[in-house]
Amino acid sequence: MPSVLTRAFRNVRWYLRELTDESAYDRYAAHFRRDHPGVPVPSRRAFERMRTDRQEADPRQGFRCC
Repeated sequence: MPSVLTRAFRNVRWYLRELTDESAYDRYAAHFRRDHPGVPVPSRRAFERMRTDRQEADPRQGFRCC
């Protein structure tokens, strides 16, 4: 059984991953596997490129640089 400290660490790690959107690829991969079985999941690099391109194409998707 995990100790209190271990559980606290896991909870803080989960919170930080959600806060920084680090878990976005994990959610995308799970969605992709569920909706497109048998098709290889795009790499994290390809996912980040698609996400960046989408954000730059739509200014409502957050802040743009310059």
